[in-house]
Amino acid sequence: MKRALDVLLVLLTLPVTVPVAALVAALVAATMGRPVLFSQARAGRGGRPFRFLKFRTMRDGPGTDAERTTRLGRLLRATSLDELPQLLHVLTGQMSLVGPRPLPTCYLPRYSPEQARRHEVRPGLTGWAQVNGRNAISWDEKFARDVWYVDHRSLALDLKILFLTALQVVRRTGINASADTTMPEFKGPSEGVPT
Repeated sequence: MKRALDVLLVLLTLPVTVPVAALVAALVAATMGRPVLFSQARAGRGGRPFRFLKFRTMRDGPGTDAERTTRLGRLLRATSLDELPQLLHVLTGQMSLVGPRPLPTCYLPRYSPEQARRHEVRPGLTGWAQVNGRNAISWDEKFARDVWYVDHRSLALDLKILFLTALQVVRRTGINASADTTMPEFKGPSEGVPT
């Protein structure tokens, strides 16, 4: 049922998302050049890697993430429009609309056994952690919410998360971590020892 809902909702929104994605691609190309998409190896269900896509929001070169993020990039992040290419991942079954956010594959050996349970389900475009703090909470809190979702997932919960995500995007809350434009690199559990 979850997979059918994913595909149905993506297909129903294509008349809106395709023109918007085309416009965003043109703006990114005009302001930052090519490539238009950011691509990175991320961990999917079972920890299997896939090529994760999103629209670029940063210029290449030296500097912190905050310094390299363009004005357009900040707008794309605030509205979550940089995530539009991930709808392709939903259609191909690499992602779901709702689930723990996919993270770089280099993090895989750093999770505690409990944190690694986030990979028991498909990663999502949005998730329980995203509607309960997003980038304003710590990695430990984020992973605890991911595992809570794994244990309590249901169609009703997915619909609630999608509704709360829409509200969050409108309110533009929890977009950035406190000190950086993006979350700091995950080094391992809070005690600092990768497991």
